[in-house]
Amino acid sequence: MRMNQNRLKDLREDHDYTQQQVAARIGITQRKYSYIETGIQQLTVDVLVPLARLYQVSVDYLLGETDEPRRYPESTR
Repeated sequence: MRMNQNRLKDLREDHDYTQQQVAARIGITQRKYSYIETGIQQLTVDVLVPLARLYQVSVDYLLGETDEPRRYPESTR
């Protein structure tokens, strides 16, 4: 999945997180996170969903499909 790398970096900086802090919170290495943020490595769903939860934004927002960051309501299933 392709995403907007600038958006991911901007979110991280807006939250005053380092790459290491984000990586630790979503359960990956800093190197892997760096590769994702810079577009060297493709984003997978196992990283996309935790990032959306961390930043409280929608997956569509992270992927650059919308400029509306608001998440969809949680499923009650």
